[in-house]
Amino acid sequence: MKNISSSSNPIIKNAKSLYRKKERWNKKLFLIEGVKIVGECIESGIEPIYILFSDVLFSTTGGERLFNKIKRYDEKLVRLPNKLLKDISDTENPQGILAIVKFNILELDILFKMKDKFFIMLDELQDPGNMGTIIRTADAFGASGVVVTSNCVDIYNPKVVRSTMGSLFHVPIVYIEDKLQIINKLKSKKIQVYATSLESANYIYDVNFKRDFALIIGNESKGVSEEILALADGTIKIPIIGNAESLNAAIASSIIMYEAVRQRS
Repeated sequence: MKNISSSSNPIIKNAKSLYRKKERWNKKLFLIEGVKIVGECIESGIEPIYILFSDVLFSTTGGERLFNKIKRYDEKLVRLPNKLLKDISDTENPQGILAIVKFNILELDILFKMKDKFFIMLDELQDPGNMGTIIRTADAFGASGVVVTSNCVDIYNPKVVRSTMGSLFHVPIVYIEDKLQIINKLKSKKIQVYATSLESANYIYDVNFKRDFALIIGNESKGVSEEILALADGTIKIPIIGNAESLNAAIASSIIMYEAVRQRS
């Protein structure tokens, strides 16, 4: 175990640098924070590069139990003064633990090997809370994976990571640059591609979700991009009875995933 008290230490500088997207992607590392998320990371079998903690951890609910699990990573443990950990944290009330973790992005072909394919694809999604909630919901409903396009908010943005509540370590994640190529590849594998659209004539209960499918969730204000709509096998929408024009992207995706699981059960 290391004891560090200086903010100029390379480990501390590295941790702080991971709040910048460019640094995260150059190093292929990201930062996680809190008892719940660090615990989920450990439970999923992912070994952090470093685990940074302070005495605050032991007064946090579940903190001592988590420490008993991470003790085996002695060479990766870094003990910090409370003030230094608070300086690194981006939360108002830090729980006394952070970890530096390697990217866990997978290759697309791994998803194609799965049975009963049920994918979520995010197109130009910009809100970190929405992305994190969708990943968490995909985990809850047993989605085969989440495909994130390069024009979305960074999946390793600290707010996204926090919003997943640890589901980032349970759901296979694929990151793609060419979203049109991925649509064509999905279709070549006989995977039905459905895009959400308020203009659709098809309600979600009219679609056969028992087949392998990919659900595309679009930008919060613009929806799914026109080029993807043109390639999709079909568009779908949620019935809205009241006066609301539309639903939040995370809520809409949750409703559609529920309908898919209902049909597949």
